[in-house]
Amino acid sequence: MHGSSPTQEQLKEYYGRILAGSKDLQANACCCSEDTMPRQIRNILKEIDDEIIDRFFGCGSPIPPALDACTVLDLGCGTGRDVYVASRLVREKGFVIGVDMTDEPLAIARKHIASQAKRFGYAKANVEFRQGYIEDLKKLAVADSSADVVISNCVINLSPDKQAVFSEIFRVLKPGGELYFSDIFSSRRVPGNLKDDPVLHGECLAGAMYIEDFRRLLQGLGYADFRVCAKSRVSIDNHGIEERIGMVDFFP
Repeated sequence: MHGSSPTQEQLKEYYGRILAGSKDLQANACCCSEDTMPRQIRNILKEIDDEIIDRFFGCGSPIPPALDACTVLDLGCGTGRDVYVASRLVREKGFVIGVDMTDEPLAIARKHIASQAKRFGYAKANVEFRQGYIEDLKKLAVADSSADVVISNCVINLSPDKQAVFSEIFRVLKPGGELYFSDIFSSRRVPGNLKDDPVLHGECLAGAMYIEDFRRLLQGLGYADFRVCAKSRVSIDNHGIEERIGMVDFFP
């Protein structure tokens, strides 16, 4: 069982009450320009309510284009931007589940369920939001071999138990299912004394995985094959934060 750790409580505070939108971020790790997204995704974003987009955080667009009739699970969905993008792509025969631990973004996500279904021309909504921890999806009634695709956008770095997250991902994926995620990785292990800093953690830096530790973790779980689709160095652009953690290079 995975309950709430002090780090998770700090993250709830950071993403629920301290950050009102991407403009409040102190570094630029967990934000992504729409200009870098595929045209198909940018076009769908035009159909999504502004409130969902304005309070969404992410460092990429980990959504494959061919999702017709799929069941998709979004880990750390926040206000639901990627859930609604996936909702458009899976069409009415598909279904999308968003999971997040924080009250405030989930309230926004749920508020727009009916309006987004109507905007997409669906007879009924094909999304659902569940509150809980991505380390324990079983507690949220996400069954074994139930998802065609799992997506996550700059959230796994925030988890205090990444092995549990990936174990749960592989449990819920159907045979042949796929994981697509954008996240922040580090060029070396982040010094342990920085991991409890709520700002460095909330800015998606202190919890970033060393890429070699990620490789070893997947191998240990029996999944040795993964693909890096895009990579670029994060420019932190905050002198105070760079002074504290600038000895590490970060890559989304």
